[in-house]
Amino acid sequence: MDAWNKRFVLKHKNAPVVEIELDEATGAISAIGRVYDERHVPVGVPIKKGRIDRAALNEWWRGRAIPASRDGIKEALIDLNIATPQKLLDKSLGLSLSDQYWICPSGSDADWSQLNFFENVFSEDVGNVLLGRGEKEGNISLMSPDNTSDGWLKKKWTIVDGKRCLIKGGSGATQQEPYNEVLASRLMERLGIPHVAYTLLIQDNYPYSVCENFITPQTELVTAWYVMQTQQKSNNVSVYQHYVNCCEALGITGIVDALDRMIVVDYLIANEDRHQNNFGVIRHAETLEWIGAAPIYDSGSSLWFAKPKALISATSKITCKPFKNDHNEQIKLVTSFEWLDLSLLRGIEEEYRDILEGSMFIDEARRDALCSALQKRIEMLAEIVHSRTPRYWTDNRSADVQENIAYSGTPREDDWEPEQ
Repeated sequence: MDAWNKRFVLKHKNAPVVEIELDEATGAISAIGRVYDERHVPVGVPIKKGRIDRAALNEWWRGRAIPASRDGIKEALIDLNIATPQKLLDKSLGLSLSDQYWICPSGSDADWSQLNFFENVFSEDVGNVLLGRGEKEGNISLMSPDNTSDGWLKKKWTIVDGKRCLIKGGSGATQQEPYNEVLASRLMERLGIPHVAYTLLIQDNYPYSVCENFITPQTELVTAWYVMQTQQKSNNVSVYQHYVNCCEALGITGIVDALDRMIVVDYLIANEDRHQNNFGVIRHAETLEWIGAAPIYDSGSSLWFAKPKALISATSKITCKPFKNDHNEQIKLVTSFEWLDLSLLRGIEEEYRDILEGSMFIDEARRDALCSALQKRIEMLAEIVHSRTPRYWTDNRSADVQENIAYSGTPREDDWEPEQ
């Protein structure tokens, strides 16, 4: 691949979209040539008078790369002999397991059906290096979907019984995120909310969450961030209403109901990181037909995962996204609780205790605090549902989220892509 020209055609499966040129030093898009099909330009990238906004397309392309803030990425790049995460993109032709876009070298007869990671085997070398398990010597294959994996936690794609699965680790002293993923998926299963199911994997005493890819060879994920770029947001419109307006303009149905359920789940688990690239919609990659809201995924940065035991409290101030800075404000956006039966969550705190049992990182005192706080969150929501009167609130824009950033403990501007 290194011998191929730096000129490519961005393709959407088999459909040519636009000619691009990549800068050899940085991997950024340095020039845009012929536009073949405007309909297949990535959602949210502006086109004016037949010309694609290069800055916006570059931001989209840059967002496909592993964020520079990924835990252990500097060491991994040294092992891979790659200067920057973005330089990994062209090594695997930008192929992803979240959508169907890729770059075909100009003049090449490369074929989607023979290259895509949905239907063809791929190397796990990069993923193993990212998890700190890889060989540091020898011939490492860079043809991997891990080159376009997102988020700040260590992770890798693998194939299990023919299914593409994502393995994702935890962080800090508690390594709590994988346990939270499992709890959140079980909570949503009880409530009948469409979600991605997570299971727990323990390797070398460290926990990992495992989930099957919910995107198929025919579909793709478009995150809320890019949906919201399809229209200019008015200053007098809230972030929530802007997203709803954009979805309705695109003809995407069922969004308000899906948001009701997502907001309820995030309130219950005290989710701190539902940023605007952590949820979205699904469309058919060939017909471009909108299918609807994506199932809820990536809920690990929740349940006081980064807080010491003394600060685990159901009533404490908790960082909130994607629409409001406060969960008590965001829960007001829910249009209806008629679908919600909180009695179905009876005993969920003990199920959480069972999930946490055996962890080398979470002691009994922390387990007790977490389970008690979870139970209290359910009770608090029950009080809200009971006291709720129709239209008693207004969508106060002063509480809107202003920055779409992923959790890191400190603000980062490079975690902007969907994370499963």
